[in-house]
Amino acid sequence: MVQAKKGGVWNSYKYPIKLLICVALGAVIGLIAGPKAEVLKPLGDLFINAMFTIVVPLVFINISSAVAGVADLKRLGKILGVMLAVFIVTGIISSILMLAGVSLFPPAQGVNLELVPPEDFSPLKTADQIVKAFTVPDFGDILSRKNMLALIVFSILFGLAVSLTGEKGRKISEGLTVLSDVMLKLVQILMYYAPIGLGAYFATLVGVFGPELLGSYARAMAVYYPISILYFIVAFTLYSLFAGGKTGMKLFWKEVISPAVTSLATSSSVATIPVNLKAAEQIGVPKDIREIVIPIGATAHMDGSCLSAILKISFIFGIFNMPFHGIDTYFTAILIAVLSGVVMSGVPGGGFIGEALIVTMYGFPPEALPILAMIGTLVDPPATMVNATGDTVASMMVARILEGKEWMKRKLKGGKPQKTFTV
Repeated sequence: MVQAKKGGVWNSYKYPIKLLICVALGAVIGLIAGPKAEVLKPLGDLFINAMFTIVVPLVFINISSAVAGVADLKRLGKILGVMLAVFIVTGIISSILMLAGVSLFPPAQGVNLELVPPEDFSPLKTADQIVKAFTVPDFGDILSRKNMLALIVFSILFGLAVSLTGEKGRKISEGLTVLSDVMLKLVQILMYYAPIGLGAYFATLVGVFGPELLGSYARAMAVYYPISILYFIVAFTLYSLFAGGKTGMKLFWKEVISPAVTSLATSSSVATIPVNLKAAEQIGVPKDIREIVIPIGATAHMDGSCLSAILKISFIFGIFNMPFHGIDTYFTAILIAVLSGVVMSGVPGGGFIGEALIVTMYGFPPEALPILAMIGTLVDPPATMVNATGDTVASMMVARILEGKEWMKRKLKGGKPQKTFTV
């Protein structure tokens, strides 16, 4: 009896355990080999490139399929509206948490950095950037992960057109649904290689970039890493509890390991879309909600970026010996963090634009840009992990708000949760 129970646990969790073991081995290899570990990078690149290759068709098919399958356009509007509200609220919460952290532990205290002017700096052109974010000049340009927000807009409009076509569009809608299932099967096939690919990638990251964490930015990293992990554990636990009660929380933490490890290794929310979609499916998030929220969230839901934006603002204030306190200062910081984490994240070059936004809003000299860019680079792995896994729990909260507790009850009535990826 006990043995059967143990076997059941192993069957449910063996893939995440294998993934974590391979990642841990990769980190150890990176620590031992140092920069020489970069020889393993091609093994990691194989996995990353494969994930990036399927992202564009996956996003187009899943979003257009979800929108085309929504018979009630009012529901589509509700999904998008609730989704945006969830993105903004979680962004504000993460910003407030980091504000508390930097107030207790100023990240720039005792830090002396030489200011190096950037090679090129131009003022923000927000209108132009927004146009470039939502549209592309040629259809071929939309078939690139570099124009994700434009692809998402096109996918929504295409799905809407299919839905409005009525009976004639039903065959296309059904075809998109089948293609969506096929793409998720393709993701499952690629995940067989994930332990090797991500292990190799971690070895490279630790071996090549690990020493940088011990440099001048160590104090800022010492503030960001614990707070981001705290937010990841505590906030996501509370969010999943709100979304689905204890059952929802357990399902979330069971399924979130693969997206968390993938995003941590790749530093890409876009590359994590396929894994996130699979995790949300396993949790039981309704198809139309998960296939709209998660792809859009990969470009417009960045709690980790909100955390880093507050850190950057506090750090640059400290570098220039300016006091970082007061309601006005905090309010402006939260506004900038949410703008850079929810709005600007979908704009091409959003990371740099967010940093430029900080510089221009506060009137810092252009020399501050490279400082912020370095912080952005060093916090990128945990920030992306929070960004990407936050999309899964956000889809759960959208389901909870739109459908009440019934969505989780329907999941349970459908039988036991499906097993996670098995290798």
